[in-house]
Amino acid sequence: MLEHFFQCPYCWETISILVDTSVSQQQFVEDCEVCCNPIDFTVNCSADALTAFEAQPLGQ
Repeated sequence: MLEHFFQCPYCWETISILVDTSVSQQQFVEDCEVCCNPIDFTVNCSADALTAFEAQPLGQ
C-alpha cells in the first residue's frame, strides 16, 4: 500500500488515499474526507510504484 496525497477536485483541500500498488489498473469512487463529495479515481501502477493518478469529480 502506498499513501498518495492529492487535491480534492471539489474543496481543493490536500488529502491522501491509500493505493494498492499490487493491482496494475484500478478505477473506484471514494468520498472526500473533508467535504464528503464523491471522487472518481483512475490509478495505474507498475512494479509497486504509482505510474498514473487521476482524481476527477464524479460524472465528469
